[in-house]
Amino acid sequence: MKTEPVVGIQSAVLKWARESIGLRVEDVAHKIKRPPEDILAWESGDSAPTYVQLENLAYKIFKRPLAVFFLPAPPEEAAPIREFRTLPDVDLRTLHVDTYFQIRRAHAYQLTLRELFDGHNPSTQHLWQEVPLSLQQPVTQQAATLRQALGISLDKQIAWRSDDVALKAWREAIEERGIFVFKAPFKQKEISGFCLLDAEFPLIYLNNSTTKTRQIFSLLHELAHLLFRVNGISKFDNDYVQQLPPRERRIEQFCNQIAAEVLIPSEDFAAQISGFPHNAEAIPDHVIANVASRYGVSREVILRRLLDLGRVGQSFYEQKAKFWASQKQTKGGGDWYASQNTYLSHRFAREVIRRLYRNQISMEQAAEFLGVKAKNFAGLEQRILLGVAA
Repeated sequence: MKTEPVVGIQSAVLKWARESIGLRVEDVAHKIKRPPEDILAWESGDSAPTYVQLENLAYKIFKRPLAVFFLPAPPEEAAPIREFRTLPDVDLRTLHVDTYFQIRRAHAYQLTLRELFDGHNPSTQHLWQEVPLSLQQPVTQQAATLRQALGISLDKQIAWRSDDVALKAWREAIEERGIFVFKAPFKQKEISGFCLLDAEFPLIYLNNSTTKTRQIFSLLHELAHLLFRVNGISKFDNDYVQQLPPRERRIEQFCNQIAAEVLIPSEDFAAQISGFPHNAEAIPDHVIANVASRYGVSREVILRRLLDLGRVGQSFYEQKAKFWASQKQTKGGGDWYASQNTYLSHRFAREVIRRLYRNQISMEQAAEFLGVKAKNFAGLEQRILLGVAA
């Protein structure tokens, strides 16, 4: 009977499912419209949910297969608190449920990549092995080595016509060297992205809700995390970095410096601002925008470089950055298939299609790999073949 308590549920698995996405007992109680005492009783084994309640818990709240709750013990799964050690405990405790889901999805993609490529990265050049980063070496030298390894000269960069073209080019260069880049629209807006280490399939995951220029900087920032051999979750808030413990703050600052130096080489930047007054706070916004456009970055990134050089003050920088952020407009609507294609690693998506055409996987398997329903596969297939996503 669907109204009877379900027999065979493991209370420890129920508790694990809740804690694995950062929910409190009260959160689950609110979502399922039951008193907290009921949730505690289910997790202690004193009682059990009905079948309908279990379905709601599994599919709507925990996003887990129903069968998981009948396992004898919680399955092994990497937890953010162990993976992202550069984050303070308070930040780990305040991760949005959606962020937990995005991290879980990223791990699922790594498993799929391992299956799809038979356990071996398809790239002959593994960037994380060829260009390790170190706090002890000069940032300018390491950034130049990284840019060279990616095969993107400054002349090539400044010739790009738009932010879309720039993001696509950086993303493809990174994927060509063995690092897979996925995207998703995060509900936790202050998260700009994260990365996951792996011996064969390291992965970068970007917040697609942000501007293309922000995504470009986040992409290089997360790449620096990987090359420094640490998992990372990055936030927008500049004050956040200053509140980190000393070692973690140094890592975040270092990754920001590497990203900024790769995107905006110091020597070229010095030439571009040579005509600026020493106090650059009087520079009109459109002049800052022109310099930003040269490198395919945001005005805030340029202003940050000026702040680091002592050419603008901290309060001026914060005021301007906040004002520019308030001007950003969120675009709605759009092509659903184009959006899904944008979220997927290009190299991964093309390999799925290649395996399908060689009859190595079925259409149903291909749809499952790409995270869409079989009925939506044809539309996404067309987008992948066009190869237009940024």
